[in-house]
Amino acid sequence: MEHWLTTIPPFAVYLLAGLTVGIESLGIPVPGEIVLVAAAVMSSKHELSISPHGIAIAAVCGAVIGDTIGYTVGRRYGHHLFGFLERKFPHHFNKDLIAYAEHVFHRWGMLAVFFGRFIALLRIFAGPLSGSLKMHYPRFLTANLAGAICWAGGTTYLVYYLGKAAEKYLKDFSYVGLGVALLFGLALSTVLRRKLQRKVAEYAEQRRAEEAAPAE
Repeated sequence: MEHWLTTIPPFAVYLLAGLTVGIESLGIPVPGEIVLVAAAVMSSKHELSISPHGIAIAAVCGAVIGDTIGYTVGRRYGHHLFGFLERKFPHHFNKDLIAYAEHVFHRWGMLAVFFGRFIALLRIFAGPLSGSLKMHYPRFLTANLAGAICWAGGTTYLVYYLGKAAEKYLKDFSYVGLGVALLFGLALSTVLRRKLQRKVAEYAEQRRAEEAAPAE
């Protein structure tokens, strides 16, 4: 595995990180966070010649560009887009989740765009939903850029420095560190997803109770 890792061109890693994060930001459920963590771990291996700055820049650019395209598509096609995504990705999109996301974005606006970057399911919605709700683009761009820098840049450098520290104490770090980082990223995403799913279920139950209540 050590030899195989050294054959990967750094540019291919930057491109993969940027594209995966960008595609996820478009509204397509791909594992952007896991790919970003894996790329950051690889950058902490000095023999791979992969720069954490290159990873961070690629991920930030992918996030901003992907969200901007998602915003444009959402602004033009609105809820037709969510109907399409629901049919294509039924395990990731449903009416309750979309309703909850709309509630969050209506209530928090720019803050929802910023903090949504840190939660996988809301990260997918940020661009298309902001466009659908006709959020003023300069406001969206400000929150989108700030969130992308904090999430993509912060994740990259945090994992990079943790990897450099771990390399001093772990032998064969390419095996152990990369595996641990991937498992940690997957576990964290799972915890956040389940927490969000509980919130979605609670909100859906509340909405149905309000709709079923007789009007005064």
